[in-house]
Amino acid sequence: MIQERLQRLRERMKVHGIDAVLVPTDDFHSSEYVGDYFKCRKYITGFTGSAGTALIFMDEAGLWTDGRYFIQAAAQLEGTGVTLFRDGEEGVPSYADYLTQKLKEGQTLAYDGRTLSASIAEKLAGKLAECKVRVREDLDLVGEIWEDRPSMDPQPVWELGLRWAGKSRVEKCALVRKEMEKKKADVLLMTSLDDIAWLLNLRGDDIHCCPVFLSYLAVTRDEIRLFAFREAFPDEIVHALAADGIELHPYEEIYRYASGLEAPCRVMICREKTNSLLVHSLADGTEIVDGPLPTALPKACKNQTEVENMRQAHIRDAVAVTRFIYWLKKNVGKKPITELSAAEKLYELRKSQPGFLGNSFDPIIAYGEHAAICHYSPSKETDLPLQPKGFVLADTGGHYLQGTTDITRTIALGELTQEEKLFFTAVLAGHLDLAAARFRKGVAGYDLDVLARAPLWELGADYNHGTGHGVGYLLNVHEGPQRLHWRIAPGTAPSASFEEGMITSDEPGYYAEGKFGIRHENLLVCLKSVPVTPVGGIRAEPEIPLLCFEPLTLVPFDREAILPERLTDGQRAQLNVYHEKVYETLAPFMEGEELAWLREVTQEI
Repeated sequence: MIQERLQRLRERMKVHGIDAVLVPTDDFHSSEYVGDYFKCRKYITGFTGSAGTALIFMDEAGLWTDGRYFIQAAAQLEGTGVTLFRDGEEGVPSYADYLTQKLKEGQTLAYDGRTLSASIAEKLAGKLAECKVRVREDLDLVGEIWEDRPSMDPQPVWELGLRWAGKSRVEKCALVRKEMEKKKADVLLMTSLDDIAWLLNLRGDDIHCCPVFLSYLAVTRDEIRLFAFREAFPDEIVHALAADGIELHPYEEIYRYASGLEAPCRVMICREKTNSLLVHSLADGTEIVDGPLPTALPKACKNQTEVENMRQAHIRDAVAVTRFIYWLKKNVGKKPITELSAAEKLYELRKSQPGFLGNSFDPIIAYGEHAAICHYSPSKETDLPLQPKGFVLADTGGHYLQGTTDITRTIALGELTQEEKLFFTAVLAGHLDLAAARFRKGVAGYDLDVLARAPLWELGADYNHGTGHGVGYLLNVHEGPQRLHWRIAPGTAPSASFEEGMITSDEPGYYAEGKFGIRHENLLVCLKSVPVTPVGGIRAEPEIPLLCFEPLTLVPFDREAILPERLTDGQRAQLNVYHEKVYETLAPFMEGEELAWLREVTQEI
């Protein structure tokens, strides 16, 4: 099937005089996850991961993806005629470099300019110009052959009340305009869906598991235009928006609006999030003010209402996940349980919690060797039965009115090897060390990442993904601008420093291909650190402002898999304090055998 699609695409390439086609993962908004309409890369390669870029030539095709998906991509691309390029690995050229090596002077590269960010498109065009290779961004060639392509199908938009959001959209828009004034910008163009949803206190369902809606936003000193599908908006929301000075316009009119802005005009955008075609729609002479969106940091730094709501969401989520672990351990080997049926059980338990709206991403329930595939997704074809031995990895999350959760637990289903216990403990040690960090204001994720990896490095091991990502409030489960990773990609800026209110995952792991996988993940909220207790009455003068983390996730770690002697005294004490808090928080929601089990699994080690 994939080979047939590639052949039809190459026929269209001949018609248009195209020598290579670039097919990214993005939609028109640089979203991490996209709706079915936008899954062109999946359609043309068969690879289903959330990150990757395809290049189609007349004589070959390639797929570039990162370390999270190497195993999955290799399996899905087998027999398709698409070659896997392991992005970031030594000796593997980037897709941009590969284009410069492959294409000759006078040849042409095509892509849909709505699906490539302006920052990426401009860098790519610069490289290709040196080789005298032409670029066309006005063609959707995969769309030309995709006969049964899904529609965009906009879903109903709904209002997130003040009791959940903590600030009104009028307040938020006033903050945005202050930032525009500082930058002397006449217009702010926003295309990032989660930023628009956060700013307007609206949510939707246009991307699976991401409560956002397809839209663009234009803000000036005296008006705000929201470009979206009118049929998705109930009349009461249209009227409420109008009362707050926000006019609704058709989704596709954003390009006409942009091209109609009269120069000289200072337009504020984020090139990393704004598609290339929209930027090229601006009139000659337009002055672009490029940089992070003024919503990025306020969205990441949750207000007091959001933080408290997130605490409540995590208590509800912890009840569901802890009950799931109890159910799993009690029933594995006694009744049929598979990866998919286990995911269904966990969904039922979450659904019973007040305020639950749905999964925050497709659940990863990975047993045995499947857990070594970092972002494994169970299907009917791969669904493994769980057995009373080894590990099952459960990386799942939920959306609640009170916020968004993301948790991973590696659960012992029975007998374990010494190797499994050794690496389980090493990953846990790194997790605990990062969670216990106290650090000065201005520290970023690349400064702290070593804390989570050091116990594995001591064993000569590592994991091929980031240690942590920001999490939105009833929004994207992956949110910037902060992240935890030692690696800074060439040509990119370091991640943002930590600020109070940021919520970030702590999720080191270890993956033994063909054998097992381990990951421990909690969400942490960044807070001001309390003053240090003086030692012998000696205190630093002057004291520097420090930050720390508080775990929001409150679910036991599996004591059966821990080698206590491999933890330091401090790590054991930290784990015992954490487990005592888990028990105190969850005990009121449990009774009988379930409560007795909870007391047992949270005992001190």
